Amino acid sequence: MQRLQAYKYELMPNGEQERDMRRFAGSCRFVYNKALAMQQENHEAGNKFIGYVAMAKQLTGWRNGPDTPWLKEAPCHPLQHALKDLEKAYKNFFEKRADFPKFKRKGSGDTFRYPDSKQIKLDQGNGRIFLPKLGWLRYRNSRDVLGEVRNVTVSQSGGKWFASIQTQREIKQPLPTATTAIGIDVGISRFATMSDGAFIAPLNSFKKHQQRLARYQRRMSRKVKFSSNWKKAKARVQKIHTRIANARKDFLHKTTTTISQNHALVCIEDLQVRNMSKSSKGNSEQPGKMVKQKSGLNRSILDQGWGEFRRQLAYKVAWHGGMLLAVPPHHTSQTCPACGHVSKDNRQTQAKFLCVDCGYENHADMVGAINILERGYRLLACGESEQSGRSKKQEPTEATRKSSRSAVGIPVL
Repeated sequence: MQRLQAYKYELMPNGEQERDMRRFAGSCRFVYNKALAMQQENHEAGNKFIGYVAMAKQLTGWRNGPDTPWLKEAPCHPLQHALKDLEKAYKNFFEKRADFPKFKRKGSGDTFRYPDSKQIKLDQGNGRIFLPKLGWLRYRNSRDVLGEVRNVTVSQSGGKWFASIQTQREIKQPLPTATTAIGIDVGISRFATMSDGAFIAPLNSFKKHQQRLARYQRRMSRKVKFSSNWKKAKARVQKIHTRIANARKDFLHKTTTTISQNHALVCIEDLQVRNMSKSSKGNSEQPGKMVKQKSGLNRSILDQGWGEFRRQLAYKVAWHGGMLLAVPPHHTSQTCPACGHVSKDNRQTQAKFLCVDCGYENHADMVGAINILERGYRLLACGESEQSGRSKKQEPTEATRKSSRSAVGIPVL
């Protein structure tokens, strides 16, 4: 099987190379925004969407035109890839996976990509990488790059420049070394509760730095915008944001690596985090209710990084030869795992679960994790309904559980 993997390194450019990278990122941002404005004008005129091929011809005119001759100084392939990024943003919008594309701002997400691997050279022995119109750049060689280089993405974050090298290599189909299955229920008070009784405490990286971040943001707001002191204050704010993001990424990577190495089957809820964290502010005609409380809940949800947790689990479990299943989340914490009775009265509090039918008692997150694992077995064995999680074909039996476990290489006891 082919394995795609990215290796990210901090670059150590000289002054001229750093200025060039700023200019290249600015050129890609200009092309993206200009193409987006053209697409909007074209839509208002009642015309069809302009495809990438037609937009690339416009790019040739911009590079050779008298108004923007400085676009010639930037490499051509990253500019073309900016148009592909815009086309992908529109596609995600049309398929309801993302909001309508927005114009990019300077200093926010400065990045550009070299999609042609033939122009990229890598000297791992000396910790250098060659990029068109930038030359050889030194980078902090923390680990070896494995596989054939496909593309390189250069990005800026917290005042530092990074290169993400995507590679592709052929490996044997991995076989799971673990033989266990686990159900995971994510939450706020507990980041992840396992069906075997273990749980992982949340990191809450944003919450830990929230007061300090607010203090530096207030200091920045008192400065004259774009002045030297304002830029210094902004750099301090960006540094805190970078520290928060790095701590969250480190926590998620360590957690997902441990789970993927120790379990052959991982079942999680198919949560729509984007819908769960929507604002309840409303408008002047229909104002929202409990806006402050909902705002705090949204902040806590986004601080956990549930979406990134699922994304990392998906590829890491596959790398170790396992399987990740996302099951319907309906009533997972209101269903009794002992008798199957479903009622909102079963969940007495945020943490306590007490079945009103059979008297089964446990932690509510633990109950959710057990139900998630059982739904994973049913989904793997014979399909599952959208609402109750019960199989449309048959009731879950010991035979279906055994067949589902053997499908992923888990020994049947």
